[in-house]
Amino acid sequence: MATFVDRVVLHLQAGDGGHGCVSVRREKFKPLGGPDGGDGGHGGSVTLVVDSQQNTLLDFHFRPHVKAQNGAGGAGANRDGGNGSGLTLKVPDGTVVMTPEGEVIADLIGEGTEFEVARGGRGGRGNASLANSRRKVPGFAELGEPGDQLDVVLELKSVADVGLVGFPSAGKSSLISVISAAKPKIADYPFTTLVPNLGVVQAGEKVITVADVPGLIPGAATGKGLGLEFLRHIERTSVLLHVLDAAALEVERDPIADLDAIEAELEAYGGLEDRPRMVVLNKVDIPDGRDLAEMVRPDLEARGYQVFEVSAVTREGLKELVFALAEMVETHRLAAPPIEPSRAIVRPRAVDEKGFTIEKEDGVYVVRGPQVERWIMQTNFDNDEAVGYLSDRLDRLGVEAALAKKGAQAGDAVRIATREFDWQPNAGEYVSGPRGTDARLEEDINRATAAQRLAARKGRRVRSEDELLHMSEDGTVSTIAMSRKPVLMEDEDLDGE
Repeated sequence: MATFVDRVVLHLQAGDGGHGCVSVRREKFKPLGGPDGGDGGHGGSVTLVVDSQQNTLLDFHFRPHVKAQNGAGGAGANRDGGNGSGLTLKVPDGTVVMTPEGEVIADLIGEGTEFEVARGGRGGRGNASLANSRRKVPGFAELGEPGDQLDVVLELKSVADVGLVGFPSAGKSSLISVISAAKPKIADYPFTTLVPNLGVVQAGEKVITVADVPGLIPGAATGKGLGLEFLRHIERTSVLLHVLDAAALEVERDPIADLDAIEAELEAYGGLEDRPRMVVLNKVDIPDGRDLAEMVRPDLEARGYQVFEVSAVTREGLKELVFALAEMVETHRLAAPPIEPSRAIVRPRAVDEKGFTIEKEDGVYVVRGPQVERWIMQTNFDNDEAVGYLSDRLDRLGVEAALAKKGAQAGDAVRIATREFDWQPNAGEYVSGPRGTDARLEEDINRATAAQRLAARKGRRVRSEDELLHMSEDGTVSTIAMSRKPVLMEDEDLDGE
């Protein structure tokens, strides 16, 4: 079973931020201690870093699910929550990070190159951090922001100086095994090599790396055979070395036809036109192979190729080939522009940019923007004071003015992130009240107060003087106003008496 993996799908989950704490200091002899809720900790991030000791994505093939640690919540006494531990994933040099749709996010080249692929969520602020001159004891805190959750595709494009290309069984694996310490699988049948092999070649004081790409066949650039899976491994090579079989058993094949077929596939794949080429006529230790090599060599040199006749078995011509490759690689390196270290690009926001957009979709005003969407995720909508605070922030940012300019009326549906609500313009400044409440959000339903309801209930329990009757001794019925002491009326029909 092959242990080389050059394409994996990772399911990433950065850590969520911890919630802020709502707390009021309560201590003997200090009745006005004030808010002391701590902030939540930030969630851990997921970072990719290039490690030269890695040459495959095999580890991620067996463990594709990656999750960083969440941040801890804040606590009273101004204790902030701890930050979640981030994860650092080591990837081979030449790893490309893409979306599942194929869009390139980052191209990681060079030892130590880092890329934060999933950012951890911010921790929510506690009520101690939210206190100000108007809201001295906030009865709410911010929720932690969720961490990034996404799927990415890691694709390895080997970084090598020389790429060996050719038909199956042309002798590429045998060649790299004798010019380097690589130990690829070698057998007498096509498609023996199922994974790319990298080898380090010493040519005097110069050191070059050679990549053996699995055999190509006509149609490889369109998905036939194994070519489409491994053609990307020669994209970063400096020199292409055509390995031609001078002793092919097939009657319809010859070195010139093989070269034309491979060049047609490289042209169809694209992006390799500027790479210098060199040709190797392999297996000249076989008599028929040497005769064929001497026959086709003038035609190849007439096309401008530098041609070498070699044998991986007897090692004939390998020394000259290695030094020629090292010289060609060195020439290509000098001609290429110097590699500059990547620099952080800062794109400041324009002065007149609000940071949000408003569009009307299916009768709903949709507000989009990273800042307003983050505020929505940090708001506890079960707390009226937190909702009022959010309304004040949106008003200061200019969201309400922009909605009014778009034609929004009170009661229209507005959606921000995952929340949809009926828009009500800000009803004025915040007035301090019981913690967790905001008088501006109270609904006006003409409901009587508790004191008014209590007085009405007591009034119903007391009967008026006109309702209290009494009978005097002479049988006259009158109200209580006419007598100090009411008497009970006797029922003469009771028990027949």
